[in-house]
Amino acid sequence: MSKQQSTARSKSKTLFHLMNSVISKTLIPSISLRSSTRLTLTTNLPRHYKVHLPRLMSSESSQRLFQLKLDPLTGNSEWVVIEDNDELPGCSKEPLLASTSYLDMLNDSYRNKAYRLAIDKTVTKPCHVLDIGAGTGLLSMMAARAMGFNGTVTACESYLPMAKLMRKVLHRNGLGKAINLINKRSDELKVGVDIPSRADVLVSEILDSELLGEGLIPSLQHAYDNLLVGNPLTVPYRAVTYGQLVESTYLWKLHDLYGIEAKASDDFQECASKSHRETEVQIKVIDDGNIHALVSWWVLQLDREGTIFYSTAPRWINSPANIGNGNWCDHWKQCVWFFQGKGMPVSGGQEVLLEATHTETSVSYNLNVQVPQTDIRQHDYGVGDFQLLLSPERIATYGDSEWRLSMLAAVRNALHGRVNTLCVVVDDSIFLTLLAVNLSKTSHVVSLFPGLREMGAQYLENVAKANDFSMDRAEVPEKRKACLTLHDTHGRKVDMLIGEPYYYANEGMLPWQNLRFWKDRTLLDPVLSEDALIMPCKGRLKACAMSLPDLWSSRCCLGEVEGFDHTIVNTTLGACGELPSPKEGPCLPFSIWQCGEIKELSEIFTILEFDFSKPISSCHGKAEVQFTEHGMCHGFVLWMDWVMDAENSIVVSNGPDHRYWKQGVKLLSKPVAVGINGSKSASEIGSTVVEALFEPASSELIIKHAFS
Repeated sequence: MSKQQSTARSKSKTLFHLMNSVISKTLIPSISLRSSTRLTLTTNLPRHYKVHLPRLMSSESSQRLFQLKLDPLTGNSEWVVIEDNDELPGCSKEPLLASTSYLDMLNDSYRNKAYRLAIDKTVTKPCHVLDIGAGTGLLSMMAARAMGFNGTVTACESYLPMAKLMRKVLHRNGLGKAINLINKRSDELKVGVDIPSRADVLVSEILDSELLGEGLIPSLQHAYDNLLVGNPLTVPYRAVTYGQLVESTYLWKLHDLYGIEAKASDDFQECASKSHRETEVQIKVIDDGNIHALVSWWVLQLDREGTIFYSTAPRWINSPANIGNGNWCDHWKQCVWFFQGKGMPVSGGQEVLLEATHTETSVSYNLNVQVPQTDIRQHDYGVGDFQLLLSPERIATYGDSEWRLSMLAAVRNALHGRVNTLCVVVDDSIFLTLLAVNLSKTSHVVSLFPGLREMGAQYLENVAKANDFSMDRAEVPEKRKACLTLHDTHGRKVDMLIGEPYYYANEGMLPWQNLRFWKDRTLLDPVLSEDALIMPCKGRLKACAMSLPDLWSSRCCLGEVEGFDHTIVNTTLGACGELPSPKEGPCLPFSIWQCGEIKELSEIFTILEFDFSKPISSCHGKAEVQFTEHGMCHGFVLWMDWVMDAENSIVVSNGPDHRYWKQGVKLLSKPVAVGINGSKSASEIGSTVVEALFEPASSELIIKHAFS
């Protein structure tokens, strides 16, 4: 039998705001990973570096798009039409752009100033300037002003909702006729048709955290061939990617499921985790340790002379070029590249070879360090190789001993005393499926896997072979169904309905959107037995008042940005601050531990409780909150606690103390000074009332608050 391998594998790269507390050791000084590359063009794709933007599909006309609208409680989606002269039908336009990085980027004063200085230095006389990926038009307006409004500016923005918003910004600043806005991709532009002549200057900024992920290289080539004069001027001019090899137990846990499981006490394996990487840099190690990952960032040189820079380096890097890394922002982060296994042991003074290469849209790395023979991870499988790609946070969750033991205890207790149980795993939990099969020799397990589908079924088969047990008592329906019927269960009623809950398509979304579990439980109500066990049995919406100055500054309302009025974009981009009544900033998902400076100002409190023993229904809750610390309150952090058993003894929390989940953040329109009742000053507020309303029909959770 050939040696073949099936793995649950984390993504080869993830993004972080890295802090010293995450990094155990830096094993090499920072290095340039490849030679400097002159930047001459960036792509015109929408800026959506960290978020799940609804899918958009163009029709033949450039003035119409189809937006894919997702209902997180059902997993269903539908296409709605966006016309050039219409608002978004059937849904608010705010969520579409509120979840992007536009607002955070426009609040990045270092970025804005660097571009303004570079454009003023580069565009010194009337000429033709091309702005690709124009966004709100900030760079276009800077270029027009630098020429004294006497030259030609062509702004290319392919993303229709943003192009519509840019028209409003240009009109607000009296530049509607001074800048020619074209709602097309840059590779669709033709000289003599869309633009009058080749452009003398390119200004653009569509760089992702990796640098190349927004299609930088192919857009460069097309623009040089078709849109720019020979030897054009460009802003920015050059970028250099840097990296540092680090030891970090935390980062290792995000990638090496096999190594973590080897230390777990439950003797249960979900399979290994491995990754593969691929220019060459000889590196001298400065300390003993294990190389777990490579942290990369880039430095942007915006002018030809090399006097204006912007950096995405982590804060522990000290360099004269690192302009911009002193302020917290969310639109660019550091990249973390994982290496194979439990780490590569190195000694101070040792040299290692780092191999780096890139495609048109991505960079990859490999360390030429021999992994010990004992770390080779292969299993004898009778089926072909198969890898299931999971997020690093999901890998870390499956490897977290506290989480595993909680799930193990919950499923074991649920199965206690039951025989011939029909158990339905309603979500995408591979772990619960395997637990249920292993802990009861008489149970039959049906896993719906609404997001994983065939991938989940194939993975289960391979895990069973790796762990040498039979999956005869587990099945995954061949076709996705809205709900099971008695026909599907062969006339049997369901005795147990369980979930973590975890939905493959919901990662990175607001934590309460996993209340899809409640919706699914309701749809399955006709096939549940009278004494069916539901796990989790409850959900609790928890919250804490917090000081979040960095996050609030990145999401606050815009006024003038480098001399141009941007107030008109605040509502559409989901800003917090002085919005026109009754507009409020939206709840957005963030990993709180990555949000810069943070401080808890109240005890953790419960706002709502959801009873999963009953069908889904509207819920309303209210909590009076006493502040326990003095400080500036910027908003409320919200998350879900999942009560796994009727005795309330096993609770799985998605709160800020648990780094593998995102929390929801409701920012205030204006920061409020708070204090402790009995010792607060006259200007401080001692308490507040927080209310929440959950409406299943609209899939919305509405949060309101009143300070007193």
